[in-house]
Amino acid sequence: MGSNADRVVLITGASSGIGQACAGHLHQRGYRVYGSSRRAPTQGAADAAGFQMIRMDVTSADSVSRGVGLVLEQEGRIDVVVNNAGMGIAGAVEDTSIEEAQAQMDTNFFGAFRVCHAALPAMREQGGGCIVNISSGGGRVGIPFQAIYSASKFAIEALTEALRMEVKPFGIRVAMIEPGDLNTGFTASRRRTAASGAGSAYSGRFEKALGVIEADETGGPSPEKVGPLLERIINGRSPRLRYVVGPLFESIALGLKRFFPARVFEWGFMKYYKLS
Repeated sequence: MGSNADRVVLITGASSGIGQACAGHLHQRGYRVYGSSRRAPTQGAADAAGFQMIRMDVTSADSVSRGVGLVLEQEGRIDVVVNNAGMGIAGAVEDTSIEEAQAQMDTNFFGAFRVCHAALPAMREQGGGCIVNISSGGGRVGIPFQAIYSASKFAIEALTEALRMEVKPFGIRVAMIEPGDLNTGFTASRRRTAASGAGSAYSGRFEKALGVIEADETGGPSPEKVGPLLERIINGRSPRLRYVVGPLFESIALGLKRFFPARVFEWGFMKYYKLS
């Protein structure tokens, strides 16, 4: 696999949270790291990060093509792609507009799709690589009042499963990380749908559930623990499909879904989010 200094890594959404933590960890370990952000980084922010930041908007195919092309132009290869860029909206399905839902999917799902689409030709030509998609516990369990966010992560799960089988003959390894509730800037940046105000029929239950969600996130562990996990995955010759990281009880809950009857699991989930 070569030394860390020979390996080029592109991480989307690296200006904060999980992406920044992963980029910082790999940079400290000697990898040649490129982090991307929707906005052009200031010189001060770039210097503070240590790794190279580039402007790349994952909702634009042209921007993604330019960003991937820049890395290839400067390095001649891309060994690792981490699809981390994402955003979250909250609101009942009925209180979510088509435009709001489309924006959620465009960033979280189609953003990862665009980056894979742009990076795969180079990985095939160089004879290998590794793609790690950042999913979520919400990619295996539909979270009330975050239905469209969960849908975007369910879609990432399907994309990752299929892509993994398609590119295996070319020496490209594919895996995903499913973070639980971590204390990142994601909580503060979550957008409530426009119809989720006091006039909504769902208002009281929405506020209760969102209160539980936000308390779990702000009380969760640091995203710094994702970086070492990511390094283990990209160094593995045959990584697993899924890696769960976060509070232990959330990992247990994901496992229980496979064994409990759907009605029982739903009852426990609604009770946890104060919806019963």
